[in-house]
Amino acid sequence: MQVTQVDAKQGWLWIVHGFALFRRVPLGWIILCTTLLLIAATLSLIPMAGQFVFTLLSPVFLAGLMIGCRSLEQGGGLEFSHLFAGFRSNTASLITIGGIYLVGQVLILGVFMLVGGDVLMGLLLEGKRVDENELKSVSGDMLTASLVALTLSIPLMMAAWFAPLLVIFKDMPPLEAMRLSFVACLKNIIAFQIYAVILVVLTVIATMPYGLGLFILVPTLFTSIYVSFRDIFVDTTDAA
Repeated sequence: MQVTQVDAKQGWLWIVHGFALFRRVPLGWIILCTTLLLIAATLSLIPMAGQFVFTLLSPVFLAGLMIGCRSLEQGGGLEFSHLFAGFRSNTASLITIGGIYLVGQVLILGVFMLVGGDVLMGLLLEGKRVDENELKSVSGDMLTASLVALTLSIPLMMAAWFAPLLVIFKDMPPLEAMRLSFVACLKNIIAFQIYAVILVVLTVIATMPYGLGLFILVPTLFTSIYVSFRDIFVDTTDAA
């Protein structure tokens, strides 16, 4: 599939057009995203396993939301069932993407602990107390470990960003979808940098009024993913 390189300004326009898609049925989007948050919160009550399960299922839920975006784009409606539409087809492939992402996260966490050293590991895992001298050392180690983890996390996120959409709309195998997603993000890295900076600013603004702005920002984030997908993969045809 041909991946289009878009102008840098598209990073801002993805958010603008995503917000326009949200405005068509704002209450519907708020209900869907709130439900997804409640599912995540419920699973988080299960120690360790709950977070793993939600990570595995995240691409499935994302695919469902993207199907909802496509429905709106084609003049249809947004239904509550769209949240679970990813469970109807290509579910195994979507969960595979979640599994690869989960393994990647675990490996990155391992690298973080390894770079951080024994003192940082004891501090995080056992709540070990450290004296003033150790605190200075562990602060430097934590900064280094965090930078290494961030450097490794970005490619993983790039590979997973469009992968569920390529699976659900183009019926691609998981590994090929993740490879093409990474290529698309890399090819449009400038637009994504602008997109990310604007989202950070909007997140700060959204959290100011008791976090109420997140009811608008979170759905806009999801709709902007769909908009950017349609912008970059201009020859995408509906396959779901």
